[in-house]
Amino acid sequence: MKKTSLAKKILYALILGLIFGILANNFFPEALNSTLSKWILVPVGNIFLRGIKLIVVPLVLFSLIVGTASLGDIRKLGRIGGKIIVYYLATTALAVTIALILANITKPGVGLNLTSSTEFKANQAPFIMDIFVNMIPTNPFESLVKGEMLQIIVFSILFGICITLVGEKAKGLLSLIEQANEVCLKLIGVVMLFAPLGVFALISNVLMSQGMKVLIPLLKYGFTVLFGLLIQLILVYGSLLKVLGRVNPINFFKKFWTVMVVAFSTSSSNATIPVNLKTCEEKLGIPESIASFTIPLGATINMDGTAIMQGVATVFIAQLFGKNLTITQLIIVVLTATLASIGTAGVPGAGIVMLTMVLQQVGLPVEGIALILPIDRILDMCRTVVNVTGDAVGTTIVANSEKELNLNTYNSINV
Repeated sequence: MKKTSLAKKILYALILGLIFGILANNFFPEALNSTLSKWILVPVGNIFLRGIKLIVVPLVLFSLIVGTASLGDIRKLGRIGGKIIVYYLATTALAVTIALILANITKPGVGLNLTSSTEFKANQAPFIMDIFVNMIPTNPFESLVKGEMLQIIVFSILFGICITLVGEKAKGLLSLIEQANEVCLKLIGVVMLFAPLGVFALISNVLMSQGMKVLIPLLKYGFTVLFGLLIQLILVYGSLLKVLGRVNPINFFKKFWTVMVVAFSTSSSNATIPVNLKTCEEKLGIPESIASFTIPLGATINMDGTAIMQGVATVFIAQLFGKNLTITQLIIVVLTATLASIGTAGVPGAGIVMLTMVLQQVGLPVEGIALILPIDRILDMCRTVVNVTGDAVGTTIVANSEKELNLNTYNSINV
């Protein structure tokens, strides 16, 4: 009897989680839902998330060092790094622009009345230049302990470059790091065996606690964000794969949907790094030397989905408070949201904190964020799908531009 693949198990778990969550929200007693959530769903979901998170820091550290050192030629590293960073920033700026256009067409905040003052108090948003200053770690070990991804990435890239510069003398160290990277990749496979249970628990708990009615008060805002995400996912990424990547976008989406399910379930770009890397290398034919450099980097600085939310949310909040944003302010939103995406941690809900930076730059009250919080968890799941897909699309395009994409693997229907 043929075994069901892990990808299918994850998909079945997603569907069952959706059904169970909706049924529980509508028909189960509240006390039962609370018990199920507290004693089963939340613990199981958190165990799965913690299992994935335990891999992230060592995987990013080792894979980036190996990826950077494996490129060998420093000029090649600079070329690939330059290409992927330009791609990441350009697609993020485009995503914000799409969001602003859609929000000004649909006007999601017009006609809604604000309630009394909210209790939400936003965390202090960092000064834009502090993002760049804080990229340089003062203590790499502290960065590893705290999971400061930008600092870990900078340290790993510098470490990999120096291994290349040292050359033969560092061969033993590189071999040791390569072995550690292999162990991390094996650990991914072990943790992912529990993915179906984790996906079921995470999805069903969200719908059980919030239900479908959570979308009603902010339906227009939510659909505007979702429509923007859909445009970015299908039209923008599909066109980029076809025009710049010169590959069939349908093949990409057929092979990448498993990663999308994991991204949707975890709401975390960082947590999706392991399965994203595995898919890029094994199914899309991207060499490890490129994927292990661009995917972790993208999980930290490429947040197209988050940028779309920030664009729509800014216009939405402005409309709620009866304020019209000028062209200059809209341009500021594009620039700020693009820079904010660099500092947005790839963890659930981080985009909301960075939204405060965008709102402050155009003089809008950050208290307005409280109004979008009820549905942000659901939208966070959707925008994470766009975030991680953008990383893989950029990686595919760069790999093919370097003539290192294995087209046989990419086009194969059996992989």
